[in-house]
Amino acid sequence: MADIVDEKNVDEIAYHVKEILRLLGEDPEREGLVKTPVRVAKSLKFLTKGYQEDAVQIIKSAVFDEEYQQMVLVKDIELYSTCEHHMLPFLGKAHVAYIPNGKITGLSKIARVVETFARRLQVQERLTVEIRDCIQEALEPLGVAVVIEASHTCMQVRGVQKSHSVTTTSAFSGAFLTSSKTRSEFLNLIK
Repeated sequence: MADIVDEKNVDEIAYHVKEILRLLGEDPEREGLVKTPVRVAKSLKFLTKGYQEDAVQIIKSAVFDEEYQQMVLVKDIELYSTCEHHMLPFLGKAHVAYIPNGKITGLSKIARVVETFARRLQVQERLTVEIRDCIQEALEPLGVAVVIEASHTCMQVRGVQKSHSVTTTSAFSGAFLTSSKTRSEFLNLIK
């Protein structure tokens, strides 16, 4: 992971992780924990790398003229994010569709947009809207639909401890908002 993590601030974050270990009653100098602060720092840098990426530019890097005006759907995009309330993971899948208006983008760019926004401290509701708004801004399509289904470890391992709960959020624009037929087609396709 070291080669893909920006080393900026790793030492400072590691210092604070070491202090957290101490405050928890651990000995950060014991064998099993000596390298933990740096590992955690690098992990946090990786999990929040989306702050260094511009999602609109990701889409715009692969835009093509195309007169296709039917739904383009990329579904079951793996999603790994970090809850901003507890800094615990939430994971699941995103389903993203748009209806082109003369412009399409490379399909991998849709997954990269999901990844960019997911790799920030997040709440699922905002993540869903950010993905929709990014695609709407970058492509100006006839509509965008995003549904995210995720399990939140902050609900599973602490607090209410409900290990089988799944949270579903949705965000729609354009034709997905104004046409119940279009929205229903999308929802049927992601079942």
